[in-house]
Amino acid sequence: MAGSTPARDPFDALGDPNRRAIVELLAGGDRSVQQLADALPISRPAVSRHLRLLKEAGLVVEEPRGTRRIYRLHDEGVAAVRGYLERVWGDAAARFRLIAENTTPEQ
Repeated sequence: MAGSTPARDPFDALGDPNRRAIVELLAGGDRSVQQLADALPISRPAVSRHLRLLKEAGLVVEEPRGTRRIYRLHDEGVAAVRGYLERVWGDAAARFRLIAENTTPEQ
């Protein structure tokens, strides 16, 4: 299915500080483009471009409400990123714990 996989890498999308700020704002709840633009130091057209990239990466979804589009985090996209990070950092934490438990402090 062409629509089931993101067109862009979510980590590439999160590489931009403005897109990370948008994700952080959307973590607090649904927002319109104007609400996001009002909270950020970038223009409304710039917010729209960032939202398009986040949507292509599967991190946000839009819902038409009247004449506005409301954006929210896409649960599946966010869960996929979270799962990846937990696998990577979980392994790293386990290795660190193993080393820490098997190392005696130097005196």
